[in-house]
Amino acid sequence: MTQAPTRAQQLLGELAPKMVQLTDGVLFGDVWKREELSPRDRSLITVAVLAATYRPDQLNSHLRLALENGLSQEELVEALTHVAFYAGWPSGMGARGQLKAIIGEGTE
Repeated sequence: MTQAPTRAQQLLGELAPKMVQLTDGVLFGDVWKREELSPRDRSLITVAVLAATYRPDQLNSHLRLALENGLSQEELVEALTHVAFYAGWPSGMGARGQLKAIIGEGTE
């Protein structure tokens, strides 16, 4: 049985095999598996950092992962509202717009 490609493999393909290896092996194979924080907590931190540093490409997939990891829509809205006051209104509003689009996909 063939294993489905990872998200890094989907995004980068053969373009950057070392980046795929590091993403799959170190980031998601080690860092995200550490027991000191739950996947839910890691998602909340990651979403906040990506929103605060205006990284919309990565934020999109991490908002989806955050929902999969148990964060509610309301919790993400609240976190992004909080980020807006500490990291800047444009970053918070941009991130909320991305979340709105993702949530809207599920209602169609």
